[in-house]
Amino acid sequence: MRVDKHEVRVGELAAGQPLSLPVYRFKGKGAGPSVYIQANVHGAEVQGNAVIYQLMKLLEHYELLGDISLVPLANPLGINQKSGEFTLGRFDPITGVNWNREYLDHGFNIEVWYQEHSHLDDDTLITAFRATLVEECARRLNNPWGVTTGHRLAVTLQSMAHRADIVLDLHTGPKSCKHLYCPEYERSAAQYFSIPYTLLIPNSFGGAMDEAAFVPWWTLAEVASSHGRELGVRVSALTLELGSQERIDLDDALEDAEGILAYLSHRGVIAETVLPKPMKRYGCFLKNYRKFHAPKAGMVEYLGKVGVPMKATDPLVNLLRLDLYGTGEELTVLRLPEDGVPILHFASASVHQGTELYKVMTKVFEL
Repeated sequence: MRVDKHEVRVGELAAGQPLSLPVYRFKGKGAGPSVYIQANVHGAEVQGNAVIYQLMKLLEHYELLGDISLVPLANPLGINQKSGEFTLGRFDPITGVNWNREYLDHGFNIEVWYQEHSHLDDDTLITAFRATLVEECARRLNNPWGVTTGHRLAVTLQSMAHRADIVLDLHTGPKSCKHLYCPEYERSAAQYFSIPYTLLIPNSFGGAMDEAAFVPWWTLAEVASSHGRELGVRVSALTLELGSQERIDLDDALEDAEGILAYLSHRGVIAETVLPKPMKRYGCFLKNYRKFHAPKAGMVEYLGKVGVPMKATDPLVNLLRLDLYGTGEELTVLRLPEDGVPILHFASASVHQGTELYKVMTKVFEL
């Protein structure tokens, strides 16, 4: 099987050294959808690289109908943003912006664009729209006023993603169970990945890669439908959260690579049939994904296990305040306001008042 590797330039360091990242491309026969997969946009979220490695090893044994581009180590700045033994790399240190919120919100009027191109047949129109998205990225990168370091990185990645029919962005949480961000129109996709929990997100742009990839296509489909033409949403984009940060687990990565392979099989990217892992899968809508904040500062014992359903009566956290010893308020048990499934929690055991301790799925249903 032919695998090409090349480097993509995403910026320069202050002393002039180039910033680049590796891109691997598995060439298909041109008969299936094209795929773009990236990992490690946040510096400490390294497990996605292991998943890409295991997926590439698997792909060597399959017949590819569509092209697959894989971008591990997608943020060289974030990956090298260390403090002692820890990797930071969640926020651009120059601007403070989350690295995964720097993508371009295409500002052109899609209603006007559609009216100007509506005479085209479906395939030609889709090709033209894809070219417009890529051109918009190039225009942004060549802004005569310049762009920030983080925005340059993000829009360069986005430009590559816009060339694909399927976009998968691999992340992890701080202390987290596996979960999937999936657009509401694509909820059936959740049945193929080896991931037990799915957040169904609305079809609107919030700054992340998945939304940057699929929202323009969703909007185009809505505009076309309002004119009596059914194009469908031509691009699928999902974010896979693959457990906790600062860890590499190759066995676990293989399981997730096999789940991705099952989805690619379902979509016709590979010729062979790969069945998804049999497991129960659960979902909730993004509006019911709640943040639980520390009501006061202290030292935290996290009692709620990620991925394990809890009742509102169950202890979630022990909050220790040694400065209050002897007052009866030195140890406080915190509980959720309602039943839910803790999906991730803060990494540190010392917290300020207002720290986001947990993210919790509520009103959970079986998919």
